[in-house]
Amino acid sequence: MTRNIVISGGGTGIGLATARAFAAGGDRVLLLGRRAEVLEKAGVPGALTHAADLTEPAEVREVARLVAREFGTVDVLVHSAGGSGALEPPAGSEDPLDRVAHAWTVAFRLNTLTAVLLTEALQERLAEPGGRVLFLSSIAAYRGSGSGAYAAAKAGLHPYAHDLARRLGHRGITVNVVAPGYIEDTDFFGGGMSEERRGQLVAETSTGRAGEPGDVAATLHWLASPAAGHITSQIIQVNGGAERGH
Repeated sequence: MTRNIVISGGGTGIGLATARAFAAGGDRVLLLGRRAEVLEKAGVPGALTHAADLTEPAEVREVARLVAREFGTVDVLVHSAGGSGALEPPAGSEDPLDRVAHAWTVAFRLNTLTAVLLTEALQERLAEPGGRVLFLSSIAAYRGSGSGAYAAAKAGLHPYAHDLARRLGHRGITVNVVAPGYIEDTDFFGGGMSEERRGQLVAETSTGRAGEPGDVAATLHWLASPAAGHITSQIIQVNGGAERGH
């Protein structure tokens, strides 16, 4: 049976790999992202694309109208939108507190608010039973991210997912979080990863290799399958053993 899949951040990296995994199984995919040109180049067979800033309620409402018109029901909602904020405009002030406020606001808007707004807008369209909501967190949620802003924003998804799982469980809908470690071939580091730092991250793993977008995509695809129907309110780490389970 063909399912309807909505993926935010679907134009690159993990989101794109996930879109390809679902499309390969015959599912119908809607890719969401802020950059129309990136979505157009994604090349996912049969996929619909829509450019939107998911931090803005008005644009999320437009996404909800599109989903109602094109899909009707959402079988799987994957939240891959987010990032470190490196591509965002800098703070318009040199004052230290202004810069902190800017960094934390950007982190939460990109990584937490996008997921919450899209979920709330589409929750009534989730298939019941069998609907799936899947969030992308990070290893940083367990060990920090330097400034703390990105890590805190990703960690904020965890209690939201737990609350959502309880709220939607009676409808036969599951909610889970996947927390990747270091993943290559994404835009997250903006090409700024040194070989020394890469070596350190790989050395932390038990598998002796960097993660790939397909590693995370395969986990998300399985969590959306009937085989994972009794798994909900869980945080699943995909990091090659760099961080132990909690």
